[in-house]
Amino acid sequence: MYKVAVMGDRDSVYGFAALGLEIFPISDPAQAGRQLRRLAQGEYAVVYITEALAAALEEELDAYRAQPLPAIIPIPGVSGNTGAGMQNVKKSVEQAVGSDIIFGGG
Repeated sequence: MYKVAVMGDRDSVYGFAALGLEIFPISDPAQAGRQLRRLAQGEYAVVYITEALAAALEEELDAYRAQPLPAIIPIPGVSGNTGAGMQNVKKSVEQAVGSDIIFGGG
């Protein structure tokens, strides 16, 4: 059975433990890269990652975009929404469909 993980700063991920998700509080981007690789090789189907941490791991995340698992989903942290999550959705839709059907661009 697959698991769901949440990575990011402690304040942003701590509440997800109450929902039964496994949390991985991380502050160092180098540590985050190693942790992401461990999660991807394990039994995690979904990894939620705070937008701030995702920005620091952009190259690392690119390696997982073409793979079916794990699905790596950026979420806002306690510092607020940066819009990075929506940009990733837009980019994925453009890649799949061939045009921007969400925001009406060409």
